[in-house]
Amino acid sequence: MRRQPRQQRGKERVKKILAAAALVFERVGYTAATTQLIAVQAETAIGSLYQFFPDKAAIFQAMELYHVERVKQMWAQAGSLDLSHQSLRFTIHLLVQSVVNIFDDPVSRVVFVQFFESREIFQSIDDSFTQEAIDFMATILKQRNPQLTNTQLLAEVCVHSSNALTLQILRSADLNHVAQLTQQTEDLIVSYLAPYVGDDLGSNVMKVMKCPHCRSINLSKNGYRRGKQCYICKQCRKQFV
Repeated sequence: MRRQPRQQRGKERVKKILAAAALVFERVGYTAATTQLIAVQAETAIGSLYQFFPDKAAIFQAMELYHVERVKQMWAQAGSLDLSHQSLRFTIHLLVQSVVNIFDDPVSRVVFVQFFESREIFQSIDDSFTQEAIDFMATILKQRNPQLTNTQLLAEVCVHSSNALTLQILRSADLNHVAQLTQQTEDLIVSYLAPYVGDDLGSNVMKVMKCPHCRSINLSKNGYRRGKQCYICKQCRKQFV
C-alpha cells in the first residue's frame, strides 16, 4: 500500500476498494483482473485507487492482511472465553459459526480460496498461518483435557479436514448444500474429538447440570412445576425440569 489512510473517509474508501477487488477476482479471476475493473466496481476514480495502491498485487496483499487481522480477532475472542466447561458440541458449534461469520466477508472468502488455487500470488500468508490455526485449536483441546499428549496431531487433523470442507463450501452456489456441508463439518469434528475431549472425559470437565437439549451449562431457575424446580437454558431458550 502506497499510504495508510488516516481519516475515516480514507479508511472507508480503502475498505470499499478491497471489497470491490474481491468481487472482481471472484468474477474474472486474479490474472484477468485489472485495476481499472476494480475501480469501476468500487465506483471510484482510477486516480483515487492509485493514491493507495500501485497495482493489483498491492491490493491483494492488503486483502491478505485484512483477512489475517479478522481471523486473529476471532481467535482472540474465542480464546477469551472459558470453553473448558462447555459441552464439546457447544464449543465446536461456536468455532464453526465464527468461521462462517469470517467468510461472510467476500475479501476473506476470496483470500481463502485463492490460497489453495493460486499460492504464487501471496505475499504475506503462507503455511505458518495454517500452523497458527493448528496451535490455536491445540490450545482449546488442551484446556478441555490437560492430560492429552497428542493435541497438536488432533488439532492438525481438525484444521486440515475443516479447511478442505470449507473450500468446498465456499465454491458451492447451492445454499442448501452449503448448510448441509457446514452441519456435517461440525458433526465430523465433534465425533472425531469425542473420545479425546468429550463431555464425560477428564477431571477438568465439571460435573454440573447441563441443558438436555444443547448441553450448555448456562442455565437459570424458572419457577416450580408440581413441586419440582424448573430451569431455562440461556443458550437454546428451552425449558426443562
